[in-house]
Amino acid sequence: MSKVEERKQDIIKKYKLHNEDTGSPEVQIAIFTEKIAELSKHLQGNKKDNHSRRGLLGMVSKRKRLLTYLKRQDEKRYQGITRKLGLKAQ
Repeated sequence: MSKVEERKQDIIKKYKLHNEDTGSPEVQIAIFTEKIAELSKHLQGNKKDNHSRRGLLGMVSKRKRLLTYLKRQDEKRYQGITRKLGLKAQ
């Protein structure tokens, strides 16, 4: 397993709701947050990489939609994931 896959599995283990959970909003938000952090770090050194910047904006948008969905469905879970990941509440 590659380093990226191992990191993804660690994130899934940390944020899953039950044993076979790989796709709950919490897990997806955590994975997007990790990818966003990595891509932001890349863009600091490669300022003209507009292709990656567009991908970053898409990921931020998807994460925002997931956060909005989770807030609408279950406010308590929304508060928990934003607190764990250090995200600003909307």
